[in-house]
Amino acid sequence: MDQRDPAAAGPGRSTVVVSGLALSCAEVVAVARHAAPVALREDGRDRAARTHALARRVARRRPVYGQTTGVGANRVEVVAADTPGHGLRLLRSHASGTGALEPQERVRAAMVVRLNQLAAGGSGVAPALLDALAAALSGGAVPAIHRLGSIGTGDLCALAELALTLCGDRAWLAGGGAPVPLTGTDAVAFISSNAATIGEAVLAHQDLTGLLTAAEVVAGLSFLALGGAYEAYAAPVHRARAHPGQVLVAQRLRTLLGLSTRTPPGRRLQDPFSLRAVPQVHGAAVDALVHLEATLAVELNARAENPLLDLDSGDAWHNGNFHTGYLAHALDGTRSAVQPVAELSARRLGDLVDPAFTDLPAFLTGGPDSSGVMTLELVAHDGVASLRHLSLPVTTGSAVISRGLEDHAGFATHAARMATAAVPALRTVLAAELVAAVRALGMQHWADDGYPIRRAYDRARAVLDPDLTDRPLSTDLEIAGGLVDTFGRPEPDQPAAP
Repeated sequence: MDQRDPAAAGPGRSTVVVSGLALSCAEVVAVARHAAPVALREDGRDRAARTHALARRVARRRPVYGQTTGVGANRVEVVAADTPGHGLRLLRSHASGTGALEPQERVRAAMVVRLNQLAAGGSGVAPALLDALAAALSGGAVPAIHRLGSIGTGDLCALAELALTLCGDRAWLAGGGAPVPLTGTDAVAFISSNAATIGEAVLAHQDLTGLLTAAEVVAGLSFLALGGAYEAYAAPVHRARAHPGQVLVAQRLRTLLGLSTRTPPGRRLQDPFSLRAVPQVHGAAVDALVHLEATLAVELNARAENPLLDLDSGDAWHNGNFHTGYLAHALDGTRSAVQPVAELSARRLGDLVDPAFTDLPAFLTGGPDSSGVMTLELVAHDGVASLRHLSLPVTTGSAVISRGLEDHAGFATHAARMATAAVPALRTVLAAELVAAVRALGMQHWADDGYPIRRAYDRARAVLDPDLTDRPLSTDLEIAGGLVDTFGRPEPDQPAAP
């Protein structure tokens, strides 16, 4: 058990204290991506120890799934409590994942999620497993976990691989630790969780949230290049239809564009929807991500094991909390709300290459017979198409396995994977728009310092090639993609909306 002083973790690596009760998405990200050390709080460990003792008592007086029985359709097979080797055989049979190995950040996310769930006190695993997980996270030890093998009714393959690594049956991918002996209550209790799916969803949530923030900056630059009409973002408009995300996006756009202190006229009485409806479209995605975060907050701190060992009632409860319908629906809703953000971006790109909207040469070229940024539209619509396919719901599918006993699935695992895949697609679309918007503003010799968004423009102009001759734009897109990421993770000197 690692109880190191948070101050010893160094800048940006404060210790994440795991209690089983209040783990946040931000803390999962800190552990997964920034190697923040982990300390298991004593009350969480004590709760797990008392639940472990309860599991052993219950198994001596009544059948308990996976402890005194087989699993799945083999639930009718009786196993004597504490039968030697039963748990290890079960883990070995379930450690059958395949495909590529998960990246280490997703493995660490799964590990800290499962640690917190175990500390909530519903599984019945031995507290030594919690100690080992906390020590592995703080020490940088990472198991090898395969990508494929879950349908949203428990990440059984992934967590079996983790459990076998902790007990010394499998080698660590990085680092290591002393093996932890398994007890008869540990096997099903440890793997009865969707921790890997939840961890991936947390990371995708952070990435998509950042990209939505960046999308406002990119849209703001296009607004200036296209001479947008400020009225569409005005406070009275959004007070009249006050969806929270819509109101927030409009307010942030007004701040970025300096519209709280000025009311410049636009070039048109009414702009295309891709400018005029940014608060409505982006706002729906913002609200979807808020809902996803609220869903994740429940999942992170849930006692969702089957069976649930409940200290209050002193019994085991066989149940369906392994089903991930809530998370799957929240992820489906997020992806379907994010895709139109990319559609608007691609449409603004189409306007940026049109002289009717910019009074600039078609495709923002530097001379006759030039293609300029023409190909950026192909790149952007490739990304839009990818997002369209990724927005298809997973919750319309199902599966019947284990001789018909397990006859439904939530597929949240696939929803999380699709959310992960949506990140580079959306980044690409925004990068294409950013390259064109910055080029258009440069060709217009835009020099107004009164806009807070000017900081974003200056940073982009400093690193994007101003050469207007025909040339490959791949490097521009790569640089712009990096800028998009920084706009979504603002430092004090960056143009973030408040």
